[in-house]
Amino acid sequence: MRKPVDLELRGWVEQVSMLLERDGLPRMAGRIFGWLLVCDPPEQSMEDLAAAVQGSKASMSTMTRLLVQSGLVEKVRTPGARRDQFRVQPGQWQKLWRSRIELIHQATTLTGRGLDLLSGKPPAARARLEELHRQYQFFSLHFPELLDRLEREWLGAGLQRPSAARARRNRNTARHIW
Repeated sequence: MRKPVDLELRGWVEQVSMLLERDGLPRMAGRIFGWLLVCDPPEQSMEDLAAAVQGSKASMSTMTRLLVQSGLVEKVRTPGARRDQFRVQPGQWQKLWRSRIELIHQATTLTGRGLDLLSGKPPAARARLEELHRQYQFFSLHFPELLDRLEREWLGAGLQRPSAARARRNRNTARHIW
């Protein structure tokens, strides 16, 4: 028998879903993700998810597929289980931040190419793109340093970080940016 979800916790999950909705994720997918961040046990069946976030079976199927494809959630099957379960992937956050860093590098290159194409044009024609390019350059330089610092501090505090092999393997799978 499933335990009812605490109303305050359900409110928090809804806030997570609204935050993720602002980043382009459907609200129901955000609810599922929010729930998977705090549920016990960490692996949940589709039925468990539907009960927790009050979603239909069809919605759970579509949204869990989206979350798996985006790299936010993984589908697992525990030994002896007859149904798939879903959980937030271990080492998820570093993978997502590394994915953002890669997008920033790509945007820096792209805006730099745009500036090359505008060489010789009046400064007013280049101003907007120059501003954006300078910002991407700044984040491209400093964001990796911050993530490396975070990982060093985690290691110093005895917290586990994902293996380098898993981080490399997962780096290109995150399609959603959160």
